[in-house]
Amino acid sequence: MFSTKLSVVPKASPLVAAVCALVVVVSGCSSTPAPDKTATWSPNKIYAEAKDEAGSGAYDKAIPLYEKLEGRAAGTPLAQQAQLDKAYAQYKGGEQAQALATLNRFMKLHPASPAMDYALYLKGLVNFNDNLGIFGSISRQDLSERDQNAAKESFESFKELVARFPDSRYAPDARLRMNYIVNSLAKSEVHVARYYYSRGAYVAAINRAQSAIADYRDVPALEEATFILYKSYDALGMTELRDDMRRIMDKSYPQSQYMSKGFRTADNPWYKFW
Repeated sequence: MFSTKLSVVPKASPLVAAVCALVVVVSGCSSTPAPDKTATWSPNKIYAEAKDEAGSGAYDKAIPLYEKLEGRAAGTPLAQQAQLDKAYAQYKGGEQAQALATLNRFMKLHPASPAMDYALYLKGLVNFNDNLGIFGSISRQDLSERDQNAAKESFESFKELVARFPDSRYAPDARLRMNYIVNSLAKSEVHVARYYYSRGAYVAAINRAQSAIADYRDVPALEEATFILYKSYDALGMTELRDDMRRIMDKSYPQSQYMSKGFRTADNPWYKFW
């Protein structure tokens, strides 16, 4: 509708056009930004307001307040706290990349901070809960079926936390998550091995199953890896190696359901804790 109105306006003279342009420029220059309501606030008041916004789930409102506090209270413990709280608000608000950038900056600027254990824990948590998106949620995709880069980075953060701060309040949960990540990484190898087996690529299946067994110890996924080796050797007619795998299955997994029921098809991951 607006373009239709423009089509019937008579052509303006160059002088009129110049005057109109000048008015627009002057109007733009005269506009002023909205006043900063925090201009007269103390750092403590800004922090309290940011905490209230974050507490109510308004992370998009809390983040700018934390950023203002970083500048107002620069060089103080409160500014460090603001950085960490901003990272948490970014994480909870679904801004994983920004949260990681904030945490990396914090760790670079404050390597001796007494809150370093929390920074490492939060960094691990951000990568651990890397957003699956709506399709991942619908399909109930677990960690082992996702891109493993984030899982490995999460493990490294938790590992550093446990090594540097073994008595930290966050260390017990970090250890649990490390175990979960190791399980998921092993299971990821087995996912690939099973895929190759289902496609008839038995040599590739053997290689990936052997890789899982060589790289990981005492994780549940190794039972299926051994079963894949057994089935793959059988499919290739390699009876001696097949029989070796059968003996290992009988000795290491005497109650295994794989030998009687085949591959698992349950909807829920068998080791999902979160």
